[in-house]
Amino acid sequence: MEIARVTQSYMMTQDKNMYHEATNTKFQCKALNINEDLGQIKYVFSDKTGTLTENKMVFQCASVDGVDYSHAEELVAGQVAPHPTVVVDGQVWRPRTLVKTDPRLMRLLETGKGTKEWSHAYDFFIALAACNTIVPQVTETSEQTVKLIEYQGESPDEQALVYAAAAYGFVLIERTSGHIVIDVLGERQRFSLLGLHEFDSDRKRMSVIVGCGDKTIKLFVKGADNAMLNVIDKMVDLGKVRATETHLHKYSSLGLRTLVIGMRELNTIEFEEWQLAYDNAGTMLSERSESLRAVALKIECNLQILGASGIEDKLQQGVPEAIESLRQAGIKVWVLTGDKQETAISIGYSCKLLTDDMTQIIINSNSKESCKSSLEDAISTSKKLISTYLGTENTQRDKESQRIPLALIIDGPTLVFILETELEDELYKLGTTCDVVLCCRVAPLQKAGIVALMKKRTTDMTLSIGDGANDVSMIQMADVGIGISGQEGRQAVMASDFAMAQFRFLVPLLFVHGHWNYQRMGYMILYNYYRNAVFVFMLYWYMFFSDVSLYNPITEISGLLYSAVYTALPTIIVGIYDQDLSSKTLLKYPKLYGAGLRDEAYNFKLFSLFMMDSIWQSLVIVFAPFLAYGRLLDDSTLGDIWILAVVTLVNLHLAMDIFRWKWNMHAIIWGLTILTYLCVIAIDTSPAMPGYRAAMRTLGSKLFWLLLLLIIALAFLPRFLVKTCSEYFYPSDIRIARELEKFGNQNEERSEVPGSPSMSHHQQELH
Repeated sequence: MEIARVTQSYMMTQDKNMYHEATNTKFQCKALNINEDLGQIKYVFSDKTGTLTENKMVFQCASVDGVDYSHAEELVAGQVAPHPTVVVDGQVWRPRTLVKTDPRLMRLLETGKGTKEWSHAYDFFIALAACNTIVPQVTETSEQTVKLIEYQGESPDEQALVYAAAAYGFVLIERTSGHIVIDVLGERQRFSLLGLHEFDSDRKRMSVIVGCGDKTIKLFVKGADNAMLNVIDKMVDLGKVRATETHLHKYSSLGLRTLVIGMRELNTIEFEEWQLAYDNAGTMLSERSESLRAVALKIECNLQILGASGIEDKLQQGVPEAIESLRQAGIKVWVLTGDKQETAISIGYSCKLLTDDMTQIIINSNSKESCKSSLEDAISTSKKLISTYLGTENTQRDKESQRIPLALIIDGPTLVFILETELEDELYKLGTTCDVVLCCRVAPLQKAGIVALMKKRTTDMTLSIGDGANDVSMIQMADVGIGISGQEGRQAVMASDFAMAQFRFLVPLLFVHGHWNYQRMGYMILYNYYRNAVFVFMLYWYMFFSDVSLYNPITEISGLLYSAVYTALPTIIVGIYDQDLSSKTLLKYPKLYGAGLRDEAYNFKLFSLFMMDSIWQSLVIVFAPFLAYGRLLDDSTLGDIWILAVVTLVNLHLAMDIFRWKWNMHAIIWGLTILTYLCVIAIDTSPAMPGYRAAMRTLGSKLFWLLLLLIIALAFLPRFLVKTCSEYFYPSDIRIARELEKFGNQNEERSEVPGSPSMSHHQQELH
């Protein structure tokens, strides 16, 4: 089985359907013992940014001082914004990435100097250019006098904001550990970098303290809207705050990622107190991060709101189709994102996670009591909706397809109450009844907590997929972890079981390779039990009816070769190459994936049937020779007949179950069957063997070949009858799909002639 798994893994890495040509990235298998689990995934937990989206941020709009500047509204069709340029040492430097600008905001910056509005816009763009960890890299071009500025950083959001600032004339030229140089509308300005508090998931913001040329000290802060609006000075103009909130809601509804920008001017006393605390926290050997966070929380308060930004992160190619296919297959998709609810819902509709026919259950709670009440109400609502359809007289599968799909939308603060209290069971009950779940404002540890919550309470397989370091805990918590090799490093890839370049590759991975590997491994397990059981039962019947004799008519070497070669190698080759359905069919009919969810390839019923079959076949093999030969049968001849019959029978059993023959299957199965006969002859030609030349006499007899045909016919009769009846009266989805594969092409070749009613009915069942 391990040989089969390793080879399956290699074949997955060679699949061109999971190769990303743009980045020259192949599919990677890092865990070699869970291939079959890919065919039984019930829950998919996915990150959004970089997993469902490209993680290539594009600045789209800004709200500055309560005014919405959405450049798309005033751009003339075909108009292209000019490249911002700066002159350094006689050379022209310009940013590599072009960002479209809003004409109104550009006019304000160019002509409104000295006004209050200009001052707010100035501080806004200084914050965009300075409040980050971006380092400008200057690269050569084909023109000797022109160079490109490329902004390097860990966060694509920060890169987008710095490129946006450059487009409006605030070009970041230089950054060191002690200062920042920004070309402001053609004027070179130098800022002292006095301190920086990096972003963390608890504060949900970052800040920088800079010394300006006019001897003032300013604190610039940017972060999530819920984290920033809580630290705004109560004395600021509430009208501008409300206007900014309106713009944030608008941007979020468009699916844009939003950030709020704020600032505060520090006096000398405030700065000195902060600097002392900052230096002390930075030199601590233990709990350094907690101390720096406390210092940041103390200084990041009473801010003046400068504005907000809207950044677009486009969906990856094929994501909507992939999520729709996963849902059709019966897989429950949970998207866990740090975005605000409006943004997450908008993206949910874009990627077809949410649809118009869904009933949405939205839970936003600010206390444990309201959280518990909301969960109980939601559970009650979902039960009522489900019971409406369970009352019909349709089959269970029809009920599932007809009922109204449910979508649960829940935010981070609510998850805090759930994960830290005794409300996990309620979320589990609600989550299992919903088709999709969208969790917003989720912290990295909450992602792992959600996966653990579901994994602990269900036997269904879970899969987590993400691209960043904040997804590592979630990836490691699930039964199967998949890393996306994207823009945020390789931490997720290193921590995963499998790695790929795009989310859409999840569909061929699960529907094709997952299905094939599950079917193969399920059959391999049953077949290995069967082939060994036939051999063991055969010896058991002989000993039982020969007064518990310890004599074994089959030679030791034949018994060893039976287990290790004659019947083992065919099992391996089938476990590697057999395909019950083509990849085209598996991708066309996502519901076929349900075979793995229903344990159709390996279950107690199938195991029992295989064991009963092995008992019957062993009885036929043992007693048929006695009926044919009578008292003329000696022990050596009996042993030769048994080993030849059991190998032939077991390999024929395997051959009858193969779906798609390949040349190597023919070579291995029939080659080893013939090899068995040759080996038995070779073993019996040794004078030291008790049955010297018995095999030659046996194989030269017509009676043996007639007996072999009789054994095969009698041994396969019950199996043939059961299989025929079950496939005719109770065909599985896979059987129906095989019929469509076999006969569907014939119907397609008949121009403008519809398929038969039965074929049309089968297609409706699979869709």
